[in-house]
Amino acid sequence: MKIQLLGTGTPTPSLERMSAGYMIRIGGDVILFDHGSGAYHRMLQAGVLPTQVTHLFFSHLHYDHCVDYARLLLTRWDQGANKIPELKVYGPPFIERMTELLFSPEGVFGPDLTARTELKLSQDIYEARGGVLPRPWPAPQVTELRSGSMVEENGWKVRAISVPHAQPTLVCLAFRLDSPQGSFCYSGDCGPSKALVELAQGCDVLVHMTHYLSGTELSPELARTCGGHLEVAQAGRDAQVKNLVVSHSTEQMNVPGVRERVIREMAEIYKGNLFFGEDLMEIPVDAPQAAKLD
Repeated sequence: MKIQLLGTGTPTPSLERMSAGYMIRIGGDVILFDHGSGAYHRMLQAGVLPTQVTHLFFSHLHYDHCVDYARLLLTRWDQGANKIPELKVYGPPFIERMTELLFSPEGVFGPDLTARTELKLSQDIYEARGGVLPRPWPAPQVTELRSGSMVEENGWKVRAISVPHAQPTLVCLAFRLDSPQGSFCYSGDCGPSKALVELAQGCDVLVHMTHYLSGTELSPELARTCGGHLEVAQAGRDAQVKNLVVSHSTEQMNVPGVRERVIREMAEIYKGNLFFGEDLMEIPVDAPQAAKLD
């Protein structure tokens, strides 16, 4: 089981931190949790091609968590030449409608897909990649999830719960993946949540939205729906997780010296292994090990 951070930032444009995206490689599956702007690029940098992705989970449909969905699905379909299974997509209500609005004949990419399936030029390229005419349209297997939903696949399972963030406009979910190789929990975007602490109880890795420095929140509503660094440390402590990852970090804390302050203050509360997440960082399921000194 290999856990890698693809995007650890926010909607704020950044060359250092792409928007939300996390990748789990387990057995023959490549599982993505969220795919915000730039996560696709980081996935390529991590050495994973779109044709290798098997499953995609969306925590909620803020654009910084889903805007690279179209790029992933279209390039996976195009390069796959109908030789790979359709992408399995899971997300909150409206993900089916979003998929239809993007990829149906009347959708945003309808004219593009018509050209790629009907024009001789595109058919020649498709056949050169090993495809056999007629060329089918992309048909991702989309499943809408709600709190309590369970997905069971190839020796692993994912459970979803509701967490406080952008309700009632958006359904917002957190996920836990369990397998014989280890357990991974992803908060999605959320504020303090007893349900999340229960979901993450005893897991190997918890990736938690850590949006701001506790005490600097702009309003009580922001504190209720987004994670501050001290509240995230408390969640990691109360859930007794082995490894806690700070992610979805704003530019407020992404400053030399401030990052170290965040880790120091969180470590006074949470006594496990603490990571200030960076794009492309790999997170061990077991405890981190120091490299050999030479």
